[in-house]
Amino acid sequence: MSSNSSSSPSKFQSSSNTDGSPSTNLPLKPIPGNCGRPFFGPIKDRFDYFYHQGKDTFFQTRMLKHQSTVFRTNMPPGPFISSNPNVITLLDAISFPILFDNSKVQKLNVLCGTYMPSTAFFGGYRVCAFLDPSEPKHAILKGLFFSILASRHDKFIPLFRSCLSELFINIEDQVSDKGKSYFNTLSDSMSFDFVFRLFCDQIPLDTSIGSKGPTLFDKWLFFQLAPLITLGLPKLFNFLEDLLLHSIPLPPFLVKSSYRKLYNAFYVSMTSILDEAERCGIKRSEACHNLVFMAGFNAYGGMKSLFPALIKWVGLAGEKLHRQLCDEIRNIVRVEGGVTLSALDKMTLTKSVVYEALRIDPPVPFQYGKVKEDLVVHSHDAAFEIKKGEMIFGYQPFATKDPKVFEDPEEFVGHRFVGEGEKLLKYVYWSNGREIDDPTVENKQCPGKNLVLLMSRVMLVELFLRYDTFTIEAGTLLLGSSVTFTSLTKVTSI
Repeated sequence: MSSNSSSSPSKFQSSSNTDGSPSTNLPLKPIPGNCGRPFFGPIKDRFDYFYHQGKDTFFQTRMLKHQSTVFRTNMPPGPFISSNPNVITLLDAISFPILFDNSKVQKLNVLCGTYMPSTAFFGGYRVCAFLDPSEPKHAILKGLFFSILASRHDKFIPLFRSCLSELFINIEDQVSDKGKSYFNTLSDSMSFDFVFRLFCDQIPLDTSIGSKGPTLFDKWLFFQLAPLITLGLPKLFNFLEDLLLHSIPLPPFLVKSSYRKLYNAFYVSMTSILDEAERCGIKRSEACHNLVFMAGFNAYGGMKSLFPALIKWVGLAGEKLHRQLCDEIRNIVRVEGGVTLSALDKMTLTKSVVYEALRIDPPVPFQYGKVKEDLVVHSHDAAFEIKKGEMIFGYQPFATKDPKVFEDPEEFVGHRFVGEGEKLLKYVYWSNGREIDDPTVENKQCPGKNLVLLMSRVMLVELFLRYDTFTIEAGTLLLGSSVTFTSLTKVTSI
């Protein structure tokens, strides 16, 4: 697809910078790059993305080639899963927020990008995550989510601390017995346990799914997200993997029984929630499929990526940061008389560390939106015309590591958002919105955004109430990071 810059700027809407002021004095430029010939261009870009270059290098080389953080390319999966893989890519902190402006971009069926998984994965429903805010059902469903979370807010801290206590006991036992402990598997089990107990008021082991919840959700997630994943196999198998994962959708019937087990367990255990959904005018089956999606894709899937990343960056930061966190956390808990919302709010370094982990390693790296009307989007140094109907794509890890906004953007700086650094929070994008914005029924920001922040802080609090320091080994997985604890130094004094 070639860029089109022949239209007069006066017929385009002008997007605003993140501080709300339009950049009217920047030169108007055509969008560089192209998507190549139909079919062949998307296939070439797909192989570059997955096999020849890898994600970050894919974007870096194109950004350098075009000398622009805004350019045209194709995003996987392409043929034959997505009908149109052509996108306009945004890689800087200034242009990126256009993706959060629902007056300018449509969020209809774009959660996974240029394709949508079959609704057979969700009981035949288009669940809330795939709805645009303009659709009436969006506000009803998201309002239900808010109501559920509000009714359970008193359980957040005590329930999560209970789950974390078991997690750290298991980690400690494994390190003691084997010299190391693989965090991800234990964290996944803890995350599922917390989510199920929060929504269902039952321990998963006392239900029909027993200890299989994480495995069932993992399989269900893999079949939906396979077009965006590479298994990291030897090059000899690249063509076969591409054919199986990126060219043909994996059939939902292969995970139907797994999903049905999850659905039945939630349906039986969420009677009061489903009663509330019916009072809101939502069928019980539709409400349950939406809640299973929120519990599995949004909550469990998000924690599956978030918690290992948080522990990885804090672990790699070393003993100096650990001592600082110990001092802050233990002093405030002692003064406040416990781990309370008030205590957590006073922990400025702990909050900053969580924000920094979300900045440097956002749990959801991609954002998509289809332009509603012709508009102009601004980067740091240029303006670009985008036509109605074009797909905009943002790669979040580049936008949140914009060197023109953040000093040493590739480095984990625990105190980055302390004091005057708080002003930079408007450039932290991780929850389908800016950190300074709040989720509402009118936007697509994650309804559990504040709960995610709370849990991340509580995880650090619980960790440093128990241990003075720890060491880890870190690696990469299909989606996110792998973390293995190699040592834990128990608390010596409080």
